[in-house]
Amino acid sequence: MKRFQKLMLLLVFAPTLFYRCSPSQAAKEEEIVTYPVTTPIRIDTSFVKEYVSQIRSVRNIELRALEKGYLQNIYIDEGQYVKAGQLLFRIMPKFYEAELKKAQAEAKAEEIEVLNSRLLADKDIVSKNDLALAQAKLERANAEVALAKFHVSATEVRAPFDGVIDRLPLKLGSLVDEGDLLTSLSDNNQMFAYFNVSEPEYLDYQSTAQQNKEKQEVRLLLANNKELAYKGTVETVEGEFDSETGNIAFRARFPNTDRLLKNGETGKVRMVVPLHQALVIPQKATYEIQDKRYAYVVDAKGLVHARLLTISNELPDLYVISSGLSDGDQILLEGIQKVKEDDHIHIQKMNAKDVLTKLRLKAE
Repeated sequence: MKRFQKLMLLLVFAPTLFYRCSPSQAAKEEEIVTYPVTTPIRIDTSFVKEYVSQIRSVRNIELRALEKGYLQNIYIDEGQYVKAGQLLFRIMPKFYEAELKKAQAEAKAEEIEVLNSRLLADKDIVSKNDLALAQAKLERANAEVALAKFHVSATEVRAPFDGVIDRLPLKLGSLVDEGDLLTSLSDNNQMFAYFNVSEPEYLDYQSTAQQNKEKQEVRLLLANNKELAYKGTVETVEGEFDSETGNIAFRARFPNTDRLLKNGETGKVRMVVPLHQALVIPQKATYEIQDKRYAYVVDAKGLVHARLLTISNELPDLYVISSGLSDGDQILLEGIQKVKEDDHIHIQKMNAKDVLTKLRLKAE
């Protein structure tokens, strides 16, 4: 009887046990995950590129001694602004002043000799050749006077133009030899910024410059990460490329009204670089492994494949792609961290222009 009751209970609860073990009823069916994809798009745009630059004065020269002697006077100080013609240094002139007086005395004697020879020649006492010889001696004496005057004037070193004095390596009383450096003088009213540009960027610049027929305006970022208040212009390009770097040097001119810039400073020139039909993708559609940038491409079967990218430029929220993708490739826009190579996924296509409208840089 007990065996019969157990058998009956088993038959009653068997459907319940079967129901609980059914996979379709044990858990809800997993929802299908859909991943948004888009395609690269070509746009005409521009971006600001920074170039490391060296800042130089429009005029920067070394002032050197033309004469030998003791440094008798120093009339300026380091960093002082001086005017053209201002006296800066005096090298002891006594010796050269004595040489000048001697030359002037000899010239005076020769002048008297010429007068005497002319009187005698008029009376046919001496020949005309003697008169010509006396005249030649006078001219030579006058030349000696002029040379002596130059030596005296060279003991005074004056500013050839308005500018700022650099370091003074010699002190008062120093023995100065001919050619010794006294200081440097910089005209800082306007400044040059030299920077190097690659060959492709140079070609793009030239084509744009020919179309606009205007000088390219640039900005200057200083070492404290603040921009110079004044805009500059690119005014010249060097005549040849550097064979080692493949770059060519540009020169921009900047006003320096407040004399903030000094010769030898460094900075970064910011120049707007146009891009024509650049192939771009959202930055968020990429990921990085060991300093290399990748994107996931979804093929026609819905399989995911990693693609190595070459990025030529970076824009706000966008990368400019030079290789690794084609116009029609479908790239994974979101969920990059959730998939892996050769995964099969369901996709939802997103229009590339619609994607860009949600970014800071709009498609044109």
